[in-house]
Amino acid sequence: MGVPKRRVSKARKNKRRSQWKIAAPKLVSCPHCHQLMIPHRVCKSCGYYDGRQVVNME
Repeated sequence: MGVPKRRVSKARKNKRRSQWKIAAPKLVSCPHCHQLMIPHRVCKSCGYYDGRQVVNME
């Protein structure tokens, strides 16, 4: 069983974890209403997905 021989220092641990970043969500414009939306999801402003209305919006 693998057991660390020596303790990992705080600097080494933090250097390894420095790459854990949150990426901003990718946005595309809706082909129907041209609002920004997350790709492969129903548009929140018009309710369209893949050229057809999926959700009725008032």
